[in-house]
Formats: sequence, structure tokens, C-alpha cells
Amino acid sequence: MSTIAENIAKVRERIREAAQASQRDSATIGLLAVSKTKPAAAIREAHAAGLRDFGENYLQEALGKQLELADLDLTWHFIGPIQSNKTKPIAEHFAWVHSVDRLKIAERLAAQRPAGLPPLNICLQVNVSGEASKSGCTPDELPALAQAVTQLPQLRLRGLMTIPEPTDDPAEQHAAFARLRELRDRLGPGLDSLSMGMSHDLEAAIAEGATWVRIGTALFGARDYGQP
Repeated sequence: MSTIAENIAKVRERIREAAQASQRDSATIGLLAVSKTKPAAAIREAHAAGLRDFGENYLQEALGKQLELADLDLTWHFIGPIQSNKTKPIAEHFAWVHSVDRLKIAERLAAQRPAGLPPLNICLQVNVSGEASKSGCTPDELPALAQAVTQLPQLRLRGLMTIPEPTDDPAEQHAAFARLRELRDRLGPGLDSLSMGMSHDLEAAIAEGATWVRIGTALFGARDYGQP
């Protein structure tokens, strides 16, 4: 078994154990492989080991991989910050966008989503930790943004995403993820997705209701940002 396949098995076991501890069905928790900076060959290997959902942060890198891997049945998620001039290819080439944090971006994605494709699945990114360096709307801005996005054609608002301030304190991890769940629940029924939790804190995220955990390092190893 390859290293990536072994890593996938280990992460799936972590998800299963975390779900069991929280009395949740592990089938309701999606494993989103964060493949940024990793070559197409690594994605092909992960696909062979059973993964179908892949998250990318960098548009040009992602589009190149999509061409190279067009023979595979993959679902592509855009999870990075979105510039206005990048919305058209994102709307055309992804099934999910986890990082919508302002109405202008949502409006552009809606207008540029091809009519022949299913609605684009949207998660609104919320800055639950209040970090100045982090993308995401504030909790106070969220209700109006969510209401506006639900009115846009060719988009389907699925839920919320967050990248909280990194911490090794389990209590702080739980608190940040619980905050996102509470914000989602306040928006009312119909939102089924919470994109939260990464390699170091997926257990806390699952305990607080994550439906997507975004895992990169634990699957593919440390990233080399010096690579193109």
C-alpha cells in the first residue's frame, strides 16, 4: 500500500473514531483532500485509494491539474481567497466554493455560472476568531450575507466554513467550531454543511458537527511552497 493510501486509511480511522465518540455517523462527514502545491500524480494516487473530493486554493494550479486529471471522476472544491477577477473560471470549473465572504463575489459567481451546470454549492466563510489576517465575514455580517446569497440564481447556499486561529488547546478548538455551528443553526433549517477542521484539529471539529474536514498534511505530507 502506498504512503498516500496508508495516510488516507489512518485519517479515515480518525474520522470514524471521532464520529463514534460523538455518536455521529461517519458517513455524514466528508473527507476533503487539500491538494494545493501537490502534483497531479498525488491526486491520482489518492483517487485510486478511494478519494473523490479535492480542495484547491490556487486557481491556475488547480486548472492545470483539472486538465491533467480530466479522465477521473473528481469533485473539485475551491477553498482559497477569491479575487474578483478570478470568479469566472471558478464558477465554470468547480462544484463547490467554501470561501465566499462578501456579496460581490457571490454575485459574480452566480452571474458567471454556466446555465448548463448544476447550481454551484456555496459555503460562506466566517472569521470566528476575529483575526485581522484572516478572510471571512464577521458573525454580525453573516445573516444579511446569507439572506442575499439565497436569492441568487445558479448558487445553492449549503452552509458555513471557517479557519479558526491555530491552537493546540482542545477547549479553544471546540469553542471556535461550536461558534460556527451555532451561527449556522441560527440561519434556520436547510443548511446542511459545516466545513471546518484540518489535520491537527479534525476531532474537535467532528465533535462540533463538521460535515467536511479539510485535510492536507495528514494525507500528502508537509507542503513545499517553493514548488510551482
